[in-house]
Amino acid sequence: MSSKSLTVIKRPLITEKNTSHIQENVYAFEVNQKANKHQIAKAVEQAFKVKVVDVRTMNGRGRQHRMGRFVSGVEHYKKALVRLADGQKIKIFEGA
Repeated sequence: MSSKSLTVIKRPLITEKNTSHIQENVYAFEVNQKANKHQIAKAVEQAFKVKVVDVRTMNGRGRQHRMGRFVSGVEHYKKALVRLADGQKIKIFEGA
């Protein structure tokens, strides 16, 4: 699967826990479930013009919510923690 036909990065994840990782130069993104670590690193490097050192991924399970007889839910997702080289920053996370 080529990375051109796959939108790798869906959105940045800005939570209290993830903003504490920014001090360690680690940024969190929600990514496509079919993307692998090499594709994620390449996409972050191209999108933000930074050097990626390490990528860690985890799959999150979606949940079902019920209100009366109606069932809705949150879809499964994949999260990537991307470590950048020393001295590199991503500006969209600044001020978060």
